[in-house]
Amino acid sequence: MLLPYLKAFVRQNPHIKITIESQSTYHTLKRLEKNTLDIGLVAKPENEKAFQFYSLGGIEDIFVATPDYLDNLKLREHDSDVFSTANIMLLDPENVTRKYINQYFLENQIEPNHILEVTNMDLLIEFAKTGLGIACVIKEFVLPELENGTLIQIPLKVPVNKREVGFTYHKNSFLSDSMKKFLDFIQN
Repeated sequence: MLLPYLKAFVRQNPHIKITIESQSTYHTLKRLEKNTLDIGLVAKPENEKAFQFYSLGGIEDIFVATPDYLDNLKLREHDSDVFSTANIMLLDPENVTRKYINQYFLENQIEPNHILEVTNMDLLIEFAKTGLGIACVIKEFVLPELENGTLIQIPLKVPVNKREVGFTYHKNSFLSDSMKKFLDFIQN
């Protein structure tokens, strides 16, 4: 989601130094609060009063697995509830996405029995593609795999509600000239 914005911004502003770090929304928001980071691309923060948020649109959390994993699961287990029998791969408990999915599980009386925790979305996707289990991923990040059949989306009785993702910064932070240029850029 970042690359189209970054490519165009750098083309217009080649003199501005940019450092990019990949981390969870939770860690990004903590760094923004401590003023050790200027801006983050995150899921919409719950504490909207502390942050200015510019939405880029919605993302959808889904569960995916390889066809082989699902076939082997059907042979091994006769229970139709994949959440009670499969390896369910989720982000670590501090992650905002994980908290959102935990709330989804609670609201829908879903109790995964075998959880494998992973630190980032890229690893979840790779683990799912290797057939280690069913991963909760962002649909927009696995569209090619869904289209070519490498991964299959697990049908849910109640789909996970979409969330917003966008750029955010702490309202009390100092806005450098470079930040102001970037904010103007993303708003236009």
